[in-house]
Amino acid sequence: MSLLEEPHYQQLADSAFRRIEDAFQDVDPEEADCERAGDVVTILFRNGTRCIVNTQRPTRQIWLAANARAWHFSYEEATSRWLDDKGTGAELFATLGHIVKETAGVDVTF
Repeated sequence: MSLLEEPHYQQLADSAFRRIEDAFQDVDPEEADCERAGDVVTILFRNGTRCIVNTQRPTRQIWLAANARAWHFSYEEATSRWLDDKGTGAELFATLGHIVKETAGVDVTF
């Protein structure tokens, strides 16, 4: 995957963050509360755990951390998806949806 130009990366990252925020519009904030501050989205779960999604401008990635794990997602132009850079096939929104379901028992649609 090639390194995106900064303006294109920022546009794609902003779009991804809006999708995340929109997915939590109908979720009870007592179950999972989503807040954005700049280039960081924090999801706070009822049990007190957090999920952090943030941009990594130098590498043009989106990083995700939750439940003592971390993923680095790079944008793949051919499929228009954010994919884990370890080659596992993990996709940003599917991974985040799994974390929310596993942690809060809530289904979110991106």
